[in-house]
Amino acid sequence: MNAVSREARRLRVAALREAYAKELADGTAVFFAERATTCPWCASPRIRGHLRTTDLFQHKPGHFTLDRCEDCGHLFQNPRLNDRGLAFYYRDFYDGLGEEQLGSLFAGRTASYRARAASVEPHLTGRAEWLDVGTGHGHFCHSAAAVLPEVAFDGLDRSDGAELAEGAGRVRRGHRGSFPELAGSLAGSYDVVSMFHYLEHSTAPQRELEAAHTVLRPGGLLVIDVPDPESRFARLLGRWWLPWLQPQHLHLAPVANMRRRLAETGFTVVAEEHGQAHDAVDLLAAVWIALNAVAPREDLPWLSPPPGLLRRALRTAVLLTGVPLLLAATLADRLTARLCAGRLRLTNAYRLIARREA
Repeated sequence: MNAVSREARRLRVAALREAYAKELADGTAVFFAERATTCPWCASPRIRGHLRTTDLFQHKPGHFTLDRCEDCGHLFQNPRLNDRGLAFYYRDFYDGLGEEQLGSLFAGRTASYRARAASVEPHLTGRAEWLDVGTGHGHFCHSAAAVLPEVAFDGLDRSDGAELAEGAGRVRRGHRGSFPELAGSLAGSYDVVSMFHYLEHSTAPQRELEAAHTVLRPGGLLVIDVPDPESRFARLLGRWWLPWLQPQHLHLAPVANMRRRLAETGFTVVAEEHGQAHDAVDLLAAVWIALNAVAPREDLPWLSPPPGLLRRALRTAVLLTGVPLLLAATLADRLTARLCAGRLRLTNAYRLIARREA
């Protein structure tokens, strides 16, 4: 980041600081719903604490707990963020202060996006209309179109990303809003619905699956990528495992749970993939998150006071010291992915492709 960009960011942070201070004046308890006493997936009362952590990404104030159901194995944030909390913790992550950084990250994942499209190609029979739910700015659709030229891609997102994607030509049409609320107006319109790392963000995953069933034509495909909470990396890395992503990830369902729920909703699973859904960044991300937790905070509008020269210098020193660790972690991730990720259940995600019954 050059001097002009740094100054522009400093001014943006300063402008936001007062608004964040007002929002935090009542503490963080106002951002949470009542604590659940039963599992939201199977309704069992046999739940227990699994992980307690903080916001390791934006460093916004608050503590977050993931509970685990002892009957079905479902993991879920408890207490869950309410609407006010979701708005607070999402703000300046994908948009605002975080938009440029994450936008560049998503735009640079072309190979991954094309691989996703290629995994669905054998299940298609020709021309198709595809709705990507949680599309962001439509980067997946733009990349997938090169692999599947006979497919017309539309995007849907709660943010204005879908509309921006349409304006940029990355999708044919961008729908803005809640998928369950828009599903009725899109009933029977699509041959494929994709949800790539979307369901774990949803407050009600079952409603999302029902919405997919509604908008798909008979015989249409639903493609789901979600983190795998049964990954051994989840246990080995503890709170430093990237896919926990608190406070944004509200539900993490084991693959057996998801398969059963799809069957109950009117789908037949035709493919289950772990290796192809794996993103080989577990160790790299864990090292980065740990370094970022140890280093003094950068200038953020929800934290005060602004960092002085010494604090900024210390942060830079900590991150530079960690460069060899980051390089070693990157190599280890690649080696693990190539040699033993699947056999040792180190894959961090799974993909299900399911066909809607007639």
